[in-house]
Amino acid sequence: MTALQQPARAEGPSRPPVRVPFPVVDEVARHCLQEEEPETVHIEVHLPGPLDEARLRVAFAGALGRHPRILMREAPGRWYRRRYEWELTAEPDVEVVTFPAPGRDALRNARTRALTEAPPLSLSPPIRLEVVQRGGPVEGSEATDAVGETRGGASAATAEPARPLGSVLFLTINHTALDGPACLRVLATAAELYGGRDNSPAAAPVRAAETPPPPEETPSNWSPPARVAAGTPEPSPGNGLLVTELPLPHRPKGSPYTVNDQLMVTTALTIAHWNREHGDRPRPLRITMPVDDRPRDATMPIGNGTRLVEVSFTPEELAAHAPADMPALLHRTATRTRALKSLPRPQLGHGAALLTAPVAPVAWRAAVTRGLRRAAAPWTSTTLLSNIGRIPYPLDFGADAGRAHAVWFSAPARMPRGLTVTTASTAGRLHLALRWSRALLSHGDGAHLRDLFEHYLHTTEVTS
Repeated sequence: MTALQQPARAEGPSRPPVRVPFPVVDEVARHCLQEEEPETVHIEVHLPGPLDEARLRVAFAGALGRHPRILMREAPGRWYRRRYEWELTAEPDVEVVTFPAPGRDALRNARTRALTEAPPLSLSPPIRLEVVQRGGPVEGSEATDAVGETRGGASAATAEPARPLGSVLFLTINHTALDGPACLRVLATAAELYGGRDNSPAAAPVRAAETPPPPEETPSNWSPPARVAAGTPEPSPGNGLLVTELPLPHRPKGSPYTVNDQLMVTTALTIAHWNREHGDRPRPLRITMPVDDRPRDATMPIGNGTRLVEVSFTPEELAAHAPADMPALLHRTATRTRALKSLPRPQLGHGAALLTAPVAPVAWRAAVTRGLRRAAAPWTSTTLLSNIGRIPYPLDFGADAGRAHAVWFSAPARMPRGLTVTTASTAGRLHLALRWSRALLSHGDGAHLRDLFEHYLHTTEVTS
């Protein structure tokens, strides 16, 4: 029997729910919500086998119970309140797990919902888990479709032989409340409860302790960075999405740079190339990079736990590169990212902490925050690269459903950035998601950016 099916207890008056003030990240996101481009995070997990509906519901309810901080909803309040507050609930308000009817377009439709329908903040928990059961030949929505594209080899459109019945889990998260790594921790707990197998995180790679490098001279943050050049905007509002699978880039043993640095350079070169093609004059690029220092075990704090840093590139660094220039660019990028990660910094910077100080009614602060966001739009970073890295959990759902062989994430892509790049690696493959604002790009533009990214990722595979 699930938590939602249990009868109400009659042991006396119930205690009022515990309330927790919104952290800085949650409050800023709450101030700036837009219906046209919902702030959702999408996680897509591919399993080789089928999942049992009743068993998964019980397992996921158990996972929510083991991570009670996820059971929250926005508490109602008067307009003059000084803070938004989360109300922690003992049980979910809604059934989180659903199994949409299978069909040719089921995968595409689930991706569309992940971009267009945010779980409401008024119901606990603000997440949704949809399970698409699949079987037979690869469905059209995986080979190519309107909102996503999956390529596992040289050709995306060629028919593949029949596969055994498989499952795709779509976890949609309201980003005002939670982030992807936190919800992946909850999903790993559900996998363990469902399959009875250990889903503890793998040990993080051991790296020698390094003295943070001295800060180098980079373009001033007071000058507006380059924007992603407009492609062919679409008339409908919202986000588009393309997912693809690529080989992990080769990196010589003992290299002073990481795969994350290769992805950072790839993203910068891709956008610089795209902007040159569209006639934009060269300007410095700034790429936002989330840094997550939380543990991956059961003690991981649930919520929005990453802090944001910005990595800068000069136009000269991103001119058409000869192969001999790549090692130097990778080394400089590694120096910058190490220095930024080592600096203590509030999640959204010191300005956001001032904006969210409870010295005035929250409705007034919301109006000020939205106004400042519009005014600061020209200084917003060019794009966001969120590299989840190697998925730390097996995501093993047992003998029938099996272990995840592909995991994609995507982050919101509202204007003025209009484009986000999210990467993760599973089973020795790189899983890339490009997500864009339709006010800036079309699906064809996304496909071209994907091709540029694949090309420049290969150029980072230097031997020295």
